[in-house]
Formats: sequence, structure tokens, C-alpha cells
Amino acid sequence: MPGMAEENNTFNTEFILEGFTVHPDMKPLLFVVFFIIYLITMVGNLGLVAMICIERRLHTPMYIFLGNLAIIDSCCSCAVIPKMLVNFFSENRMVSLYECMAQFYFLCTVETADCFLLAAMAYDRYVAICNPLQYHTMMSKKLCVQMTTGAYIAGNLHSMIHVGLLFKLTFCGSNHINHFYCDILPLYRLSCVKPFLNELVIFVFSGSIQVFTIGSVLISYLYILFTISKMKSKEGRIKAFSTCASHFLSVSLFYGCLFFMYIRSNSLEEGDKNIPAAILFTIVVPLLNPFIYSLRNKEVINVLKKILMKKTSQESFKQRTSTVA
Repeated sequence: MPGMAEENNTFNTEFILEGFTVHPDMKPLLFVVFFIIYLITMVGNLGLVAMICIERRLHTPMYIFLGNLAIIDSCCSCAVIPKMLVNFFSENRMVSLYECMAQFYFLCTVETADCFLLAAMAYDRYVAICNPLQYHTMMSKKLCVQMTTGAYIAGNLHSMIHVGLLFKLTFCGSNHINHFYCDILPLYRLSCVKPFLNELVIFVFSGSIQVFTIGSVLISYLYILFTISKMKSKEGRIKAFSTCASHFLSVSLFYGCLFFMYIRSNSLEEGDKNIPAAILFTIVVPLLNPFIYSLRNKEVINVLKKILMKKTSQESFKQRTSTVA
């Protein structure tokens, strides 16, 4: 009996990530799919960052925001996918408490910064479309840098609060995390005590951040749509509506997943029902953003064509010189 009591009161410092499939036959296929997604995500986002850094005419607030969004999406993928790929074939899916909290801290930081960055990008588009003559005064590079820095600071502060409260919990039950990464809600479900304060902080802080940033995005896009509807050119209206619709789809998908996972009243009890939403906002959205924000952007396409043509001409010149030699 004493041995049993001692065993029941042992605190867990290591956890097992269960992943999101129990079918061994599916693991090779899932590994290939997510590995390809990871490669495309990293090449797309980091390629966009490199293009913005190289091309001086892209050193404007719009592309500074876009470059930082690409960095955040790359960080989000790096925080989740590599560990998930290893766990597909690893017999030991163990992760320490500190590793778990470090992963959550990193992911919470970039996702919170993403929320504020999307709001800043929506405001930037509002100024550019609704007040084009005052764009350079209302959206200066200084303000752009301040908004971007503020997004990263807010992300760090938000994650520090949640991780600090996590250290106050004790884990003495099951050590199996029913998720493919260390998220905060699965950890709450493994806590020995009711995490009432933690849940309250999630509802207050995460809810406030989402209300503020979603409100900023909605108000900005409403003004944008109102301005577009008054355009005389039919082709201009269709093009602007198409661009705004694709941007708004990405924003809605991102915020919708966050709301479904963290803000709903019964999100703590839902268990693995949150996993599809987690896949969408940590894996699918970072994959889609470079295509949504860049490949539909005429200036980015022109810069990409210029780089490819320059590279092609250099290759042709090398071939001609080698032939003459």
C-alpha cells in the first residue's frame, strides 16, 4: 500500500506525444505528405523573405509585413513538423516537461505575433486603398517597424504568462499527450489539479487578443470593400475583390482555428477533436500564405520573373563562353 501511494503521487516530468493516427500502415504515407508540405512551406516562405531582402523596391511597409509573416510561418512549421516527422517512426516519442514548454512557448510567441501582424497588414491595405494620397505619411517605415516589433513583444509576453502559469501545475496522472505537439490544453488535461486560473487567463488574454486583432481586420476590410464598391472600373473592382477575398480567406481560416481551439467554453474537454483545427493553423495556413499573399501580387511576380530571367541569361552567357573557349 505505501508503494502504491508513493507511485500514485509521483510527478511526471516526461510525456509521450501520441500523434494523430493509431494506424501504423498510414505512417509512411503521412510522413511523405507532411515532409513535402514542410519543404514547400520552407522554400516558399524563406524564398519570399530572400526576395524581399534582395529587391530594394520591395522595401516598403507592405512587403516588410509580408516578409515578417513569412518568417513567422517558417518558425511555426519548424516548431511543429520536424518533431512530428521523427515521431512517425520513432519508438521513443518521449518529450521532457521543459522541452514541451519550450515548444509551446515558441509556438505561442509566433502565433500571437501572427495575430497582430495580420491586423497591421489589414490596416496597411486600408490606408493604401482608402487613403492612397496620405499613405506615406500615415504608414511610414518607422511606424511599420514599430508595429512589427510590437507584434513580437506582445507574442513573447503572452507566451511567458502562459508558460509561467504552467510551471505552477503538477502532473501526476497519465503522461500521454493526445496531440502531435505540446499544446497547452492537452497539458491542462493531464494536471493533478483543476487549472481554473490557467483557463481564465487563456479566456481573458487570448480572447482579448483575438477580439482586438479580428476587430481591426474586419473594420479595415469593411472600409476597403466600401471603397472598392465605388470604383468606376469593373476590372479594377473584380481584381480588388478577388485579392481581398483570398487574403480574407487566409485570415478567417487562421482566426477560426484559434477560436475553435482555445476560446470555446468546452475546448478543454474536447480532446483530440481539436487536432484537425491544429493541423490547419500550424501546417496548412503557413503552406498557403506564400501563394495567397505573393503569387497573386503583380509586383512580386515581376520581381520573381526578373530574377529568373537574370539567372537564365547568366547561364546562357556561361554556356556561350565555355563553347568559345
